[in-house]
Amino acid sequence: MDLGRFGVWNVGIRWGDAGRNREAAAELEELGYGTLWLGGSPSVPEAKPLLEATSRLVVATGILSIWDHEPETVAPQSAELDKDHPGRFLLGLGASHAPLVGERYTRPYSAMIDYLDRLDAAGHPAERRVLAALGPKMLAASRDRAAGAHPYLITPEHTRLAREALGEGKLLAPEVKVVLERDAEQARAAARGHLERYLELPNYTKNLLRLGFTEEDLAGGGSDRLIDSVFAWGDLEAIARRTAEHLDAGADHLALQAIVSGGEDVPLREWRELAQLVKTQG
Repeated sequence: MDLGRFGVWNVGIRWGDAGRNREAAAELEELGYGTLWLGGSPSVPEAKPLLEATSRLVVATGILSIWDHEPETVAPQSAELDKDHPGRFLLGLGASHAPLVGERYTRPYSAMIDYLDRLDAAGHPAERRVLAALGPKMLAASRDRAAGAHPYLITPEHTRLAREALGEGKLLAPEVKVVLERDAEQARAAARGHLERYLELPNYTKNLLRLGFTEEDLAGGGSDRLIDSVFAWGDLEAIARRTAEHLDAGADHLALQAIVSGGEDVPLREWRELAQLVKTQG
């Protein structure tokens, strides 16, 4: 499956006007992006209208929560999309987070392995899925039970460590947060507004602490050091330097999430500007 070098990660394209969303997906394909990642715990059927609106674009779930969708349902849904749009649907799976799942969230790694066993039994091919992996155990499962990994909220150093854990030949497709703003104060303010909710989720904070950040870095919406490590911000040249760091560290594909003020939407202006990276680094 060819994801291209760059894709877009977005929640807003799942919501709102369906016609607008189809047009946005078609424009992403025209701009040269290889993959559209549907953020925010999407279902498999949500990919269908966006696949129908395009001819080459891969559509991926980034990520489908294993607590909300039974594998015996997900497997045939995925097979139907692959039949109608061969090689263009990628199932991204994740164990989500305890504060979001509630009492159902128990032994997430074991739950993921059980889920993968049930997917296998239902005939879902491992090469058609990736796992939202941060720590060593889930990265190993991504290597052994999937096509690779789709880490979220990470740094270039995590990309390097993830490549070492996956080895060569496995897909590494991290999400990269982007703020197209040259002013440092404004860029960091936008980043903190986005990051605040994630710093309440232990899976992310534990991973950041593993990467060498401190509790002080995680306080107050994130230190400048944390913001500058997790986010690519600045003009297009600055963004290109950061994406190059991830690619040099071993990423095969980067899922760019454009952070815009005012919440999640379909940021076409930012996607059009970032498409220059497809031409220069793609």
